Amino acid sequence: MFEALVMGIVQGLTEFLPVSSTAHLILFPWFFGWKGELDSLSFDVALHAGTLVALLICFWRDWIDMIFSNRRLLLLLVLATIPAGVLGKLFNDIIEERLRSPFIISFSLVAIGIFMLIAETGRKRRPLDSVTTGDAVSIGLSQAVALIPGVSRSGITIASGLLRGLDRESAARFSFLLSTPVIGGAVLLHLKKMLSSPVQHDLRLFSVGVISSAVTGFIAIRFLMGFLRRRGLHVFAYYRFALAAVILAGLWMKR
Repeated sequence: MFEALVMGIVQGLTEFLPVSSTAHLILFPWFFGWKGELDSLSFDVALHAGTLVALLICFWRDWIDMIFSNRRLLLLLVLATIPAGVLGKLFNDIIEERLRSPFIISFSLVAIGIFMLIAETGRKRRPLDSVTTGDAVSIGLSQAVALIPGVSRSGITIASGLLRGLDRESAARFSFLLSTPVIGGAVLLHLKKMLSSPVQHDLRLFSVGVISSAVTGFIAIRFLMGFLRRRGLHVFAYYRFALAAVILAGLWMKR
């Protein structure tokens, strides 16, 4: 139960901070030798359901506004969702079976960390209501890249928004709104697989993970939105570099 609580907290924090939640969910069991339910894709999906709840609580007003008033932004979000949805459907099995290795995660952490530092150069002045079709396509394509473990959905989409000239807060808000249908779709896809599987899961562990990830996810969203009003992505990029170094050191020690 303690391990489930820890994994929920890790998911809630790292899903929205630009440091890659998938990387941490794979690495924690790998580092500490946790086995069974906690080291399974089903448990990962349950934790993502918790962060989906956090997103809906934080941004329900935005969704109401888009549905009834701001249809233009809603259509742009739909457009930006398509690349990740299509590629996720086509390559889901390959990603789950072949790309969840510590070495690939290390490479992704460094590569996107550099991308984030590059995105922080130049001026970012455009507000959310200035998002264009080109912005949506660019950010949507970057979200598709985030299917690779270690990339970080929030990291690459916020950085892409910055490169397109959005201010930090607008880039983060668009990123979080964009992640809602993608996370929701992924949860529904894997939930269908879980329900059709004969494997029995410990609902107590799953409940602890979902609740803890929802609570910490809510806190992480609020923190990052406030943080980006004052500061940039640099500290998260440096964290990614440090984590990659720790992973490579761990691989070397386990040889």
